[in-house]
This record gives sequence, C-alpha cells and structure tokens, in this order.
Amino acid sequence: MAKKTVYVVGAGASYEVDLPVGNALKTDISRILHMQFEYGSFKDGNYDLYQAFMRHTGNNTNETNEYLQACRHIKNSMPLAISIDNFIDSDRGNEKLALCGKLAIVEAILKAERRSKIYSDRYQEKINFQALENTWYLPFFRTLTENCRHNELPERFKCITLVIFNYDRCIEHFLHQALKTYYGLSDADSASIIGNLTIIHPYGTVGSLSWQEQASSTLKEYGGEIQTQQLIQYAQRIRTFTEGAHSEPIERLKSNMKSAERIVFLGFAFHRLNMDLLSLSDVKQYENSSEIDCYATAYETSKSDQDSICSSISHLYKGKLNIYIENMTCAQLFRDYSRSLGYS
Repeated sequence: MAKKTVYVVGAGASYEVDLPVGNALKTDISRILHMQFEYGSFKDGNYDLYQAFMRHTGNNTNETNEYLQACRHIKNSMPLAISIDNFIDSDRGNEKLALCGKLAIVEAILKAERRSKIYSDRYQEKINFQALENTWYLPFFRTLTENCRHNELPERFKCITLVIFNYDRCIEHFLHQALKTYYGLSDADSASIIGNLTIIHPYGTVGSLSWQEQASSTLKEYGGEIQTQQLIQYAQRIRTFTEGAHSEPIERLKSNMKSAERIVFLGFAFHRLNMDLLSLSDVKQYENSSEIDCYATAYETSKSDQDSICSSISHLYKGKLNIYIENMTCAQLFRDYSRSLGYS
C-alpha cells in the first residue's frame, strides 16, 4: 500500500518552470498596475485595467480615481514589500487596495503561465517534456507512476494530497498532459485519473482548467487571456492570506493531514499564517500514533533559518516527526531522496 503523502507546494516549486517569484513577480505587478494620465486623460499604461475599473464603478469618476490611487500606492510600494500578499496584509480591510492587488496577481500569473516551460497551445499541443529535465516535474511524475499501469493509478492517487498555495495551475496542467502522453490517454480519461488526487488550493486559483470544472463560470485554459470585462470576476476567485483560506478546502486539508504518513514541502516559504492552516496541534482528541517523515526544501537558507523552519514543522503535529530539511531545489530533493519519496 502506497504511503499517504501530503505535498505542500509553494511559489519556489513553480519557479522551476519559469514562473516569477520575489522581485520578478513584484516587478510584473508594478508593470501591470502602471497607468499614467495627463490633464485628466489616459496617456500610458494598462488601458484594459482602467476600463475594468470604469465598468466596475459604473463610470463613477470619483470611485474610479480611488482604485487608480490604490494601484499607484501598490506600484510605488512594491520595492519595499516582501510580497504583494504581505503588502495587502499591511493595510488589511482596504478592499479597493486588495482588489487592485488581486487583479494584478491574476494578470501576472496568466502571463507567466504563457511564458512557462509547460505552456502549450493549439499549434503545439504537447508540452516539450525534454525542456523539464532540470525541474522537479519529471522526477515527480516518475515517482507517482513508478511500476503503475494506468488502471492502477487511481488507487495510488487516492493516497496523495496536493496542497498548493500558489494561484497558478502548473501542476494540474502538467499532470494532465503527462498522463495523456505517457499512457496514451484521452483528455477525459486523464482528467478522471487526476480526479483521484486530492488537490487543494487554499487561496483559490486564477481559473478552472477546461477539463476540471465544466460548469464553472471562470473557465480559463492554461495561460489563457482574460477579456477586460472578466478581470474583476476572475480576481474575485482568489484570496490573499489576509482574507484567509476558503473554509471547505481547509476542512479537507485537516482531514488529510491527520492521516498523512509522509509530508513533502516543495518551494514553500513557511509563512506563519500558512503553517497555521496546516497545523493539527489545536485539533482536539488528535495525536499521531505513528512517526511521520517530513522532507522540506529550504533553498539558499542559513542553518539558523533551517532550525527555525524545523521548529515550525515540529508544531504541526503533537506526535513524533522525522524532519529532513535540505538547502536544495525541489529537483535536487527528488534526485537525492528518490527512494525515500517513492511509492513502490
């Protein structure tokens, strides 16, 4: 029986397929929120965003100007901020600022998906998997599918939970394409197998992929473009950690954390609020009876910070944890711990 495994995925994991993190993401957000006016008329910048605000406010000039002011405030403050989420948190309760930030996040993520190593379109239907050789995506797929025929995958996938703190859909898109290619599956069969995974985005995503939720009002292909009139609707799908996670996914997350036999942190920043979401230390009448193995990447962190991360992880459970923290990338973790992370 495969070990019940929870993968906790942060922004550093998507970085390996060229999604921006840190300063690069803040620069993208500043660029998206740039709007310049002269004598009351639009002169330069993101005209679509300006139009979205006009439509959202019913052409109310005063209210539109409040949104524009919030955009300027975010743009000017990005060099000073740890992240866009942290900046929004610094002015919690400011709904206009939060919406402006989320609009920028959605646009930045979709553009980043289009530039990523796993993007494919109607002209190139399949991902160039060879370009992923130095990422964690290929060893992750090999680990999930080792010694598994396609009819055996559902049972294995039922043991796997993906807690993805990113707004992108990189993992879902990759797995759907990889299963189709490797096993020669149809779109529907690949989607059906992926349906056996528990995939939780605590803060939402920039849209549902076409094979995920046919009835969703915010379907958006991987790397798709959003029309001006859709911007607000898609931005409202996501939440920042200031607003907190959706309650239903968190209930499923806690349930799967309870039964986990192994936890793997990939490109995760171990932010306190996010660790609180994962923690079971406050769950009544719960204590893990068996030892749980935890593996974590802490790329380019000091020994002192690794000790701090270890302490944070140790507070997730009341019982025994075996914690392995490595100053390495996600790809290196799968390479160096291939047997420890395997299922066969």
